[in-house]
Order: sequence, then C-alpha cells, then structure tokens
Amino acid sequence: MNAAQLKGKGKIIPKRRGLLLVVSAPSGAGKTTLCREMAHRVSGLQYSISYTTRAPRTGEVNGKDYFFVTEPEFMQRVRQEEFAEWARVHHNLYGTHAGFLKRTMDSGIDLLLDVDVQGAQLLKKRFPEGIFIFVLPPSMEILMERLRDRRSDAPEEIERRFRVAKKEIRNFVDYDYLIINDKIEKATRDLESIVLAERLRMTHADQNWIREQFLK
Repeated sequence: MNAAQLKGKGKIIPKRRGLLLVVSAPSGAGKTTLCREMAHRVSGLQYSISYTTRAPRTGEVNGKDYFFVTEPEFMQRVRQEEFAEWARVHHNLYGTHAGFLKRTMDSGIDLLLDVDVQGAQLLKKRFPEGIFIFVLPPSMEILMERLRDRRSDAPEEIERRFRVAKKEIRNFVDYDYLIINDKIEKATRDLESIVLAERLRMTHADQNWIREQFLK
C-alpha cells in the first residue's frame, strides 16, 4: 500500500490501491449477469470490459458489453503486449487490456473482471494478490437448461459448451471463494459481501498510514 494521504472535510484518510477481483464460471452459470449487477450496486467498483473476436449477440453494444474486434486486430494487440491476459475460448479470442487494469487500480478503484478459467490462471500468476471467485449453478441439469434457454447457440455448440464446463469446474479448488448462483439476487449479495470484506482485510490496509497516525 502507498502511504500517501488524501485530505477531505477535516479528515486524513489513507490512499489505497484498487483490488483486483476475478470472477470465473462455466458457460451458462451467470457470471456476466452477476458482475454487471455488481457494478451498479457497489460504489468504487469498475467492471472491466474485455476485447473479443466473437460476433455481438442480439442487444450487445460495442464498448459497453465488449470491445468487438477482428482476429487480426486482436493478434496485433497481443504482439504489442497490450493484454494482461488473453485466451481462445469456444473458438473466439478474449483479452483484458493491461493499461486499463493498471490505471483503474492505481486510481484506487476496485476492478471486477469476468474471465474464463484460462484467463484466471494467467492473472493469478501475474497478480497473486488478486481475489479469485468461482461461480457455479445449483446443478449440471440447471446449467444445461440455462445454456438452452439462451437460444443463441446451435444444439451442437450447446453440447460442446456443456462438455467444456465439466472440465472447467475441476479448477474450482484454485479459487478463494465459491458462489452458487441459484437466485441472482442472493448471488449478488454474496459477491457484494466478498467485495466489502476484502476492502477491510488487513493485508489491503495502508499499514504505514496506521503507524504514522496512531503509533507515533
């Protein structure tokens, strides 16, 4: 933590670096809906928008849901080392912009990332101080129902995503927290509880500020 301080309304408060909160889940578990809901609910929390080469789904907006780019443009950004992590998922490329991540966290804003298991593994190596959260549906049967209810993929694509989900779930032990997304409202409260608790964790506190203010 940085010992630099901010003054306001007669108080001196410590300046903190933003937290990195990484949320992963198998396709259909509802992590994107969960993360977007959190961004509206908790102040000081920014939802990171990923780059992707997949085509926009109905209702999706460039720059709001994703940054939609071509594969050559994406790979050019890879060569320029612009991504903190990137991976090919379900035949498409996804990546998190490193510059945006650094600027946001340096400004003291907590950053919420919605990434697949591959991306989370890369981020954990680069940011071991991050908080890693895994989201599961109540059952595999419900996961299949959700994949079908989206009505955005062909039956063979749904079956493929379901098979991949079984492999991804094996990585749950690599995460710090687990959320079961049965009802979106409860899952959102659970994620909010994690964010608020992590903000108060002693390992994230500005310990130099505490010593300067209270132990001189």
